[in-house]
Amino acid sequence: MLQRLLLCTDLDRTLLPNGELPESDGARWMFARVVAQPAISLAYVSGRHLELVEESIQDYELPEPDWVIGDVGSSIYHRGRIGWSLLAQWTRHIAEDWQGFTAVELAVLLSGLPGLTLQPEDRQKLYKLSYFVSLDADLSALRRAIGTRLGEHSLAANMIHSVDEQASIGLLDILPQRACKLRAIEFLMREQGFDADHTLFAGDSGNDLSVLTSSLPAVLVANAHPAVVEQATETARRKGTADRLYLARGGFLGMNGNYSAGILEGLGHFHADALSELD
Repeated sequence: MLQRLLLCTDLDRTLLPNGELPESDGARWMFARVVAQPAISLAYVSGRHLELVEESIQDYELPEPDWVIGDVGSSIYHRGRIGWSLLAQWTRHIAEDWQGFTAVELAVLLSGLPGLTLQPEDRQKLYKLSYFVSLDADLSALRRAIGTRLGEHSLAANMIHSVDEQASIGLLDILPQRACKLRAIEFLMREQGFDADHTLFAGDSGNDLSVLTSSLPAVLVANAHPAVVEQATETARRKGTADRLYLARGGFLGMNGNYSAGILEGLGHFHADALSELD
């Protein structure tokens, strides 16, 4: 009998086949069949806000999750009988780092810093301030400059960099220090009574690295950018968590390991009993 399992997956270019490489035929259908099992709790973990997550569920005919960790880990929503509800405990927890400031007010503090271009208003959230940065930006210098500005007001922040490969632009999200995908997943695990051996994460990009290189079991889908694969494997090796990171490579169930096929491959590696529905 399958034990309780918390399956957490990123959306863009992990579950969603919106990258350059092809999707295996039937992979999303198999994923939906597997996660329909009552023992599996499904969480979508994304940089998207809730409305865009709902849009992707409709566009790609995805199974409805039990949880959405959105805005790069700065919001957690639960799906109940009457719709989505924000997990207020998490919001209160991360808000302490900004001492009453919101993202709008942080943008004022950071105005004038070279190399930062605000993303559109619909990508900004109460505790997520998002910028575009060029691919050749000096990230170390930029982080230091941001840290200096925020430090003048004793504000603790977490800066997460990733790349939008389709738009060829860098993305920089500034969150409360306690907010990131890993900390949000760990908070959800405590709330719902899951330990690491009964949790699995799947991702593909730079803003997934905190989870991919942690002590939580994780799968990096085969379509991940080579630079992310290199950074994830090297960081996991250095941190001593390499045995918790699985690199999907294809061939499993006759599929290519990209997107949902890679998630299923990771499930086969860590929790083969979860795939009994496919027999």
